[in-house]
Amino acid sequence: MSLSLVSIGYTYGRGTSFGMRALHDVSLEVAPGELVLVLGATGSGKSTLLRIAAGLLRADEGEAVLDGVSLDRGSARGVVGLIFQDAESQLFADTVLEDVAFGPRNMGASREEALASATESLRAVGLDPATFKDRSPFSLSGGEARRVAIAGVLAFHPRYLLADEPTAGLDAKGRRAMRSLLLEARAKAGVVVVSHGAEEFLADADRVIVLSGGGCALSSTPRELVATPSMFDRVGLRAPDVLEVQRLAASRRSADMPYTLDPAEAARSLTHGGGQR
Repeated sequence: MSLSLVSIGYTYGRGTSFGMRALHDVSLEVAPGELVLVLGATGSGKSTLLRIAAGLLRADEGEAVLDGVSLDRGSARGVVGLIFQDAESQLFADTVLEDVAFGPRNMGASREEALASATESLRAVGLDPATFKDRSPFSLSGGEARRVAIAGVLAFHPRYLLADEPTAGLDAKGRRAMRSLLLEARAKAGVVVVSHGAEEFLADADRVIVLSGGGCALSSTPRELVATPSMFDRVGLRAPDVLEVQRLAASRRSADMPYTLDPAEAARSLTHGGGQR
């Protein structure tokens, strides 16, 4: 089983004088238990790719396949869950519990089943149901609202979970919590995280795709990307802090050292000064 996009292309306003090509020849595949990180600067096509993967847009070129079946909105329903960048905009009900229960209810669950699933999902995202279930979604903090939105997606148990800039606008505590949530979700689902920052998810990703100008600049393992940190500069992204420190030290010491995302390994390498060129 997998969610697979092969040589995808998409043009907004295709066939008009205002046509704008957003993606060309981009491929992505994720299976349950995997986390794929899609990196790219603003305008690189990340969000468009995610909407195609969710069945919300139909690709102009290439093939989108969900568990062996052509992907569209119908086949994705109940199987693919999408957390939008402005996740708070997904909230609409009078209470948090009703909001989270909407997905299961929409998929045909009974009211009792939906409420039970919603309660379980609230606990999964670290929100006490007794404290939050009767609150208005619009009374929540930004971090709480983001968690409720994720709970609403988790409540219908998607096989594939797609997250568009899930840590955007959150403080350090909120970013850590969001990372933990998505890593836990990977135990049961295939997870795709789209981001312009590599800090939170690169070390835990199984594969990484770097987009630039709507095309694929790199598709590799995180280890391969870390080994060539200049790629971040080429596509207009900021490298993780631990890589920046190592690059700076290497340039000042004229030292040749292997790059790593592990702060402890980096510290040991820097302490010993690396090998001389």
